Amino acid sequence: MRRRTKAPASPLPQRDGVDAVRVRLPEDPGGVWATVGDHLRDRYAAAVGAGRVERMLRDGCFVGADGRPAGGDEPYAAGRFLWFHREFPVEERVPFEVGVVYRDERIVIADKPHFLATMPRGRHVTETALARLRRELGLPALQPAHRLDRLTAGLVLFVVRPEDRGAYQTLFRDRRVSKAYEAVAPYDPRVALPVTVRSRIEKERGVQAAREVPGEPNAESRVELLARAGGLARYRLVPVTGRTHQLRVHMNALGLPILDDPLYPVVREDGPEDFGRPLRLLARWLEFTDPFSGVERRFESRLRLSGPG
Repeated sequence: MRRRTKAPASPLPQRDGVDAVRVRLPEDPGGVWATVGDHLRDRYAAAVGAGRVERMLRDGCFVGADGRPAGGDEPYAAGRFLWFHREFPVEERVPFEVGVVYRDERIVIADKPHFLATMPRGRHVTETALARLRRELGLPALQPAHRLDRLTAGLVLFVVRPEDRGAYQTLFRDRRVSKAYEAVAPYDPRVALPVTVRSRIEKERGVQAAREVPGEPNAESRVELLARAGGLARYRLVPVTGRTHQLRVHMNALGLPILDDPLYPVVREDGPEDFGRPLRLLARWLEFTDPFSGVERRFESRLRLSGPG
């Protein structure tokens, strides 16, 4: 089996805290790409338009590992790496700052606000916690060890040095990180608490909301009551697993949908972002044993949800 070539470092600097896109030219068993330009046109014309690809080739936007522009008429070579900067979408600024709860030479524990994506994805690129922190802290190699939903606020662990990232990611993969959330939702005395919810959750690509389906459970959450006032309550949510939208789905299944959730129980129509109505869900606590020092780490968000308690 052919060994995959390790990618060299990017010859292009970051732009607004965002890395250049790396492209590896794939094998071409059919021999359809005689030149580099042939492949790039096939690969990107549908996404950005054939005219845009031609302009990028003409302007030298695609570069090789040596930093020199790759000509569209150069012979195709499978395995070659190229880089380019994407055109950033126009993004509305999220009017909340990213807080820093803790920082040392290995990690940054950030307080991500509501509405800000953890890292570049889709139409959220420069308006992400990662891009902002790279710019504001002067840490171009910073990377997240895990993700937090864009609409959820709270603690996210970022890794300063690339060589350390795997160790912290492994903690999350192996469920050796204790996480607890807070949520504000309706109070219903008929729901006996505390309760552990187990179900099977599936999320289809292209569909906004996840759903519970029959079958072997793959998601587990514990729900506890912290305080209540009138028809609202504050809950402590402890996820045992990490399925997409798990806490939101489980709270909705209990008949306690989290306040200002645009997906559960009903998908809200797309429209301008309402920054005055954030999802009342907060990643409040994060606890783990540091894989390098062996020290027990426990962090608490400085953000607060409006509601009882």
